[in-house]
Amino acid sequence: MTTFTDTTLTALHLLTELDPLLWSIVGRSLWVSVLATAVACSLGVVLGAWLGVARFAGRDVLLTVLNTLLALPSVVVGLLVYLLLSRTGPLGGLGWLFSLKAMVLAQAVLVLPVVTALTRQCVEDAERNHGEQLQSLGAKPWLRSVLLAWDERYALLTVLIAAFGRAISEVGAVMVVGGNIEGFTRVMTTAIALETSKGDLPLALALGLVLMSVVLLLNVCISALRRWRQRMDGSGTDPVQGVLV
Repeated sequence: MTTFTDTTLTALHLLTELDPLLWSIVGRSLWVSVLATAVACSLGVVLGAWLGVARFAGRDVLLTVLNTLLALPSVVVGLLVYLLLSRTGPLGGLGWLFSLKAMVLAQAVLVLPVVTALTRQCVEDAERNHGEQLQSLGAKPWLRSVLLAWDERYALLTVLIAAFGRAISEVGAVMVVGGNIEGFTRVMTTAIALETSKGDLPLALALGLVLMSVVLLLNVCISALRRWRQRMDGSGTDPVQGVLV
């Protein structure tokens, strides 16, 4: 109990005293996750909206692969990105390995299936409700995907928030491709793992508290957005309702 109390008090002291090391790690983690989420959402929303409307041979197979990627372990993503960026890999010439760029790429690859699958489900449900009406007006699939995605923009914003929560909580992939280099590629999750193994529990706990605060804030945003939308149109349709970020 004494160790737990001392560790907690020291962790709170680090937070309130604005420890430079701690907050530099937090800032780096937020920067990487925001950029990775932006990249993944830019591609995932477009691909998901198209999949929600398009009908073609092999679509079921593609959706099965997409759903399988949702359960892809983060360390496997890290390994694949590592192979791509290694000196002998196809992208080795970029020199991104053990850099923030590699961590952004790994997180984006990890989050992309989540954004695509949730967007596809959201747009497909909208297509089921309004697609026939749009087809009667002559809207082609690409136009329907744009119109339906815009109509579901609030639900897609929830998808974006959930994707950011998934990115910032990730540890395996960024550890593999980033190397957890102090002052360069060390982020909250990798720092927590390292400091715990070293026995520096106050710093690990302080970072854990910040990470949990970020996740809590994201869930509050999702809940507030859902309630706001229910008040606006009374639909309450939310493809990720109940998702724990």
